[in-house]
Amino acid sequence: MPGLVQESTFKTITVKELHPTFGAEIEGVNFPNPSEEQFKEVLAAMAKYGVCVFRNTGMDDTAHVEFSRRLGDLDDIRPYMTGGRKMRYQHYELFDAGNVDENGNVIDPSSPKAQYQKGNGLFHVDSSFNPRRASFSLLRAYELPPPGHGGNTDFADSRTAFDELPEELKSELLEYDYAAAHCMAHSRKTAAPEFFKDLDVESQPMYAHKIAQLHEPSNRMNLYIAAHAHHVEGVDKEKSDALLKQLLDHATQEKYRISVPWENPSDLVIWDNTCVLHRAGGGTFAGKFRRDLRRTTVHDASSTAWGLNEKGKDARPGFNLGSSNMKG
Repeated sequence: MPGLVQESTFKTITVKELHPTFGAEIEGVNFPNPSEEQFKEVLAAMAKYGVCVFRNTGMDDTAHVEFSRRLGDLDDIRPYMTGGRKMRYQHYELFDAGNVDENGNVIDPSSPKAQYQKGNGLFHVDSSFNPRRASFSLLRAYELPPPGHGGNTDFADSRTAFDELPEELKSELLEYDYAAAHCMAHSRKTAAPEFFKDLDVESQPMYAHKIAQLHEPSNRMNLYIAAHAHHVEGVDKEKSDALLKQLLDHATQEKYRISVPWENPSDLVIWDNTCVLHRAGGGTFAGKFRRDLRRTTVHDASSTAWGLNEKGKDARPGFNLGSSNMKG
């Protein structure tokens, strides 16, 4: 059962486990500038739990970005500023994970932005559709809907999911060393097929990452699978579709999941995209109340960061909501 971790495990932080195999709520971190000793303990907690929740950090946008830099090189939103999109805040390193437009108004659930964001409600890992994938994501609450209106963020433990694969399937993944081609447009069309009915997914950029791979911080194997995964390379479509569905269904079973509620502005959740999946939870806040969340994303620096893609070619595709190959 989850519970409080023995104090001897960590000296400067308190850890409350949220699930028997992953996820923890961390107290005692001196945001935005923890000591080096404390920062190392946060990294150790991340390696063990994959998802860490920090309440009432007190951080603003600038502190959020600067703290994130301690974890590695940050992605930024400039490649995604297409179709007339405008920034809502000062820092290019902040990704908009909220339901608010540039004027501070709640977006209409039928708007292009809301349709695009439906893909966030599918279990995925951030930036798998890029040649260089992401390691950590740091999601911070700026403004929240009233309690009782939903909006949790859900996570799934893809390391334990790999451990508990049927032995025959696990052996197949290891023997054939499959790679999946990931595409942002695929998850968007899957989540909002009518809105994106004219989008030709095959025309969009795709980048390949191996499905079974070592999570280096914990030295455990991981199932790197996500809603962005369009197909398994070198496998016919029927088998590819069936395999991706089987793996995603397996990894997102309820026994591998936690649902994290947002309680206060400045709450922060950090997760490791190379060992957990996540999705945005729904709720009655949609179209009614602001749920303004902001995310920084750290580039992966592991040996498998670039997957099977050309190392150093930093193309971050996105796709254009206003382009002619989709309904807008």
